Amino acid sequence: MAAIPESSSTSGPPAGDAVDWSAYLPLVLLVGGWLAMFGSSYYRLSTTIWATDAQGHGPIILAVGAWLLYRKREALSALARRPQTLLGAGFLLLGLAAYAIGRSQSVWTLEIGAQILVLVALLLCFYGGAALRLAWFPLFFLAFMIPWPPELVDAATHPLKAAVSVVAASLLYDAGYPVGRSGVILMVGPYQLLVADACAGLNSLFTLEALGLLYMNLMNYQSIRRNVLLALLILPISFCANVVRVIVLVLVTYYFGDEAGQGFVHGFAGMVLFLVALMLILSTDRVIGLVLKAR
Repeated sequence: MAAIPESSSTSGPPAGDAVDWSAYLPLVLLVGGWLAMFGSSYYRLSTTIWATDAQGHGPIILAVGAWLLYRKREALSALARRPQTLLGAGFLLLGLAAYAIGRSQSVWTLEIGAQILVLVALLLCFYGGAALRLAWFPLFFLAFMIPWPPELVDAATHPLKAAVSVVAASLLYDAGYPVGRSGVILMVGPYQLLVADACAGLNSLFTLEALGLLYMNLMNYQSIRRNVLLALLILPISFCANVVRVIVLVLVTYYFGDEAGQGFVHGFAGMVLFLVALMLILSTDRVIGLVLKAR
């Protein structure tokens, strides 16, 4: 019988396979601190303005922004660490001050906008300016979830609502429907419909602009001309999609009554808005690509 070597009699995984959980401690502390600071803000948002049509895109923007940052994890880890602690501390103090003022005075713009300043501070303190250049788009994308002051939204929304109302009423009237308009109120048959902010306002414009910018980021176009042109064309695309949404709601109300127009179909019209916008963005991008290639 051959002797069994002593080394083969040992059991258990090699020492190299042991997981060093201490390496995850900084990440756990950062996530815990982030949730301790902004967790209650997210909860309050979910029970207030995120539950409305006008700001319903907030949690989606937050989730996509977190995913975009997660996609950068390997590139960030590969960076040579050159921390800019002093500059990072300045951004951190600015973010904490914005959060404290916003939370105490119920100013959502400052309270939620503070998270971008805190993220900038963390990147500067851990990696330096190179990390900001690498993660600029996720940080910029998170700005679309910031609730802006109602006075600013109202001032910018009214011209958009008026323009959408005029175009929608004109198209329906030319198509032979008994449609009248008084400001942003559309009359069709015995019904009156108010074109609300969620149907043709600044918030839907922000959402569709964010959708277009996300599309360009995922496509990773290197042509600055193509990116700028598509970003500018998203504005009229958003306007056209809002017109389609209002027309759908008017037609549903005209044929099926006010309850149908304000029920499930009203929410479904929001899906139609994004589907139309997405198709227009894809088509416009295709045309821009063909034109630039031809030139």
